[in-house]
Amino acid sequence: MSEQNSSSDRVVASSGFFASWRSDLPASIVVALVALPLCLGVALASGAPLFAGLIAGIVGGIVVGAVSRSPLSVSGPAAGLTAIVFAAIEKLPSYDAFLLAVCLAGAIQIGFSLTKGGVLAEFVPSSVITGMLAAIGLILILKQLPHAVGYDRDPEGDFSFWQPDGGNTLSALVNLLRNDILWGAALIAVISLAFLFWWDKARPKEGPLRLLPGPLVVVAFGIGANSLFHAVAPALEVTKSHLVNVPVSASPMAFFALFRLPDFTAVSNSTVWTVALTLAIVASLESLLSVKAVDELDPKRRLTDKNRELLAQGAGNLVSGLLGGIPVTSVIVRSSANVETGADSRLSTIMHGAWMLLSIAFIPFVLNLIPLSALAAVLIATGYKLAKPKLFIERWGQGMTQFIPFVVTVVAILLSDLLIGIMIGLLVGLSFVIWRSLADVITYVETAESVMVRARRNLYFIHKPQLQAALARVPDNHTVLIDLSGTNYVDLDNIDIINAFVKSAPYRNLRVVVKGDARGKLAPLIFAPLTRARAT
Repeated sequence: MSEQNSSSDRVVASSGFFASWRSDLPASIVVALVALPLCLGVALASGAPLFAGLIAGIVGGIVVGAVSRSPLSVSGPAAGLTAIVFAAIEKLPSYDAFLLAVCLAGAIQIGFSLTKGGVLAEFVPSSVITGMLAAIGLILILKQLPHAVGYDRDPEGDFSFWQPDGGNTLSALVNLLRNDILWGAALIAVISLAFLFWWDKARPKEGPLRLLPGPLVVVAFGIGANSLFHAVAPALEVTKSHLVNVPVSASPMAFFALFRLPDFTAVSNSTVWTVALTLAIVASLESLLSVKAVDELDPKRRLTDKNRELLAQGAGNLVSGLLGGIPVTSVIVRSSANVETGADSRLSTIMHGAWMLLSIAFIPFVLNLIPLSALAAVLIATGYKLAKPKLFIERWGQGMTQFIPFVVTVVAILLSDLLIGIMIGLLVGLSFVIWRSLADVITYVETAESVMVRARRNLYFIHKPQLQAALARVPDNHTVLIDLSGTNYVDLDNIDIINAFVKSAPYRNLRVVVKGDARGKLAPLIFAPLTRARAT
């Protein structure tokens, strides 16, 4: 009987996993198309072999997607790691030694998951998370505009403000106006953008066409339009340098030769361990922040198990390093595309990795017909949805304590990179938390003969200046009520301040009454300092 129940449970779980395949299938194809140039671009910016970026994208889809419990997050090579990866490859004796560092980073991340490190993501304020999403949206628009008109000097996947060519995001926009615009690429991008925004409103609610993803139509249109340009208007044709550039293998053996194994003999190299720890920490932070942001985008508002996500990311990096790939994290751009195209479960993430593997193995020549300007249109439309003006208006309406950390996070990410911007946003958000916790904690009321000093809520070390200032205002020859009934906790620093005030009272002709909490534990703690250590 138990075997029958177990079998039944497996059938239910299986059917549940594939229950949303109708929405996950088209979404997975779109995400794969978006991921391909981004994987190549991140690998190029990282100084790694181009195929290493594709390996990371495939592993991020299949391995991380299978282990993770996030319904919509998509993992792959991340722009936020390019500087670290580039420096590590330069520093280590070989690329194979770097692959060992990636494997070790994955093992360290698995250790993070076992120690419940995922809880760190819950301390990030929502204003910072929405600021991160808006910043990613603006970066997508700013970074993809040059690709939309055929200006491809900054590689796909580079989201840093400062570019490898010495310029920056804003100078690239100026330079594209000074250079010749590829009108064929621009025409494909403009028509594609117009279609995408129209399709969002015009897509049927019922029937087979409701499952047709606009980005897939745009990619097919881009290939067809460029073929038409080649036949009837060669001046408009988008040339090879402005198309997707997937490595093409001459034979199956040449394809498998692109995979590489780590150099396990480098395990005694201390630099390998330093790189591994750095990658593990940064990749874990970026993944946790990205997954939390994707949960905000999820229409069903499902919550991801953050510790399980660290396990999944660790498994992904372990496998990616073993196969010759660069590190992976959860990434917002692909995840946003996944959400926007209607995915409902992690089946989409897994299938996107499978499509990438199959396409680069069997039809790389077809992928290499896709104009970058068509993909730029898809990413610009995604960026707009992440950074709609409505989002800024909503944060403004929530008050300065929400709006300022939000805007600071957006600007900081735009002018630096994801992690630095997040850290700056966190510091600003934390300063507002401290400011709010300091406001109106101590109430001071004085009459002709008495004074009341009341704590409105728990007292911590940050409240010491307020408590000291209130007690310093008390005039001589008064009755003083120190009311702590509104607290459940008073830390030792504040207890010492009250003790000192009580001890000085006889010399100032003060009568001090301390009112403790409802359980009556605080007052004895204050008047019996010798027993305080035992009580705490």
